[in-house]
Amino acid sequence: MSESPTRDASRDHAISVEAISSERIESDDNAWTRRLVFFLRIMAVVSVAKGLYHWAQVTGFVGNEEEAFENQPLAWQTATVYFAVIELVAAVGLWLATPWGAVVWLTTVVSMAVIELMFPAIYGGSLMVVAGEALMLSAYLALAWMAARERPP
Repeated sequence: MSESPTRDASRDHAISVEAISSERIESDDNAWTRRLVFFLRIMAVVSVAKGLYHWAQVTGFVGNEEEAFENQPLAWQTATVYFAVIELVAAVGLWLATPWGAVVWLTTVVSMAVIELMFPAIYGGSLMVVAGEALMLSAYLALAWMAARERPP
């Protein structure tokens, strides 16, 4: 207890001023994590758009009388309702950058690719959709890998 109170006060003042100083240099230690969060936010916006499109199909805001929801096969209706719900749930989780959001989003990406490849009668079997989903999945995995490497275990 040999330290003087004035020394402690000046040290505390210097630390507190340094903490709020605008001259502080931002570290680039978490650059990949920031990029991953930015990517997740972009995917959240895309998921909202896809979810709202599926809800527009369910409610009849898009398409004509022949393409109405009630005139579609049961498999199409089921898939459309599934994606209408899960895309919006994934969007919330992605925007918050939560682990469950990424898991739900990965479920939507894989589900859409499987439906397009294995059940082409439902949505038409577009290889462009599968390629887009694979590209998004690859980008996510690459960013997640790089973000994990910058944080030691």
